[in-house]
Amino acid sequence: MPRPRQTVETLAALVLCTGAVAACGGSSKPSYCSAVSNLESSIKALPSTNIVQNGLSGLESAMTKVQSDAQTAVNDAKSDFPTETSALKSSIQTLATTVKTAVSTPTPATIAQIPAQVSAAATAITNFQSATKSKCG
Repeated sequence: MPRPRQTVETLAALVLCTGAVAACGGSSKPSYCSAVSNLESSIKALPSTNIVQNGLSGLESAMTKVQSDAQTAVNDAKSDFPTETSALKSSIQTLATTVKTAVSTPTPATIAQIPAQVSAAATAITNFQSATKSKCG
């Protein structure tokens, strides 16, 4: 079972993987550019969630924001980037479900799934960022 500190460190790695997400904006850019920027901000907030102090419910709350921002980005970009948005949606949903399960029924097996799912989400986010970079950068 990973320790809470390991989970926070893994979440920090997610932020590092997504650090290259462009700070999109401006009226001449597609609407998903600002959605990508919002997603980046909510992901950066995950490591600041102190699991030891706040418990898994703090992580669940931060994950809810990530899930909402990811859904907005997916909705805005799915016609231009169907493969990347599908992977992003799937990985974020899987991670969110595991976090919710860990909150309601915290078992070592459930908590142990979180780092691998964070890694999968980081890959999906990086791929999405790379795809949108040409139009948002």
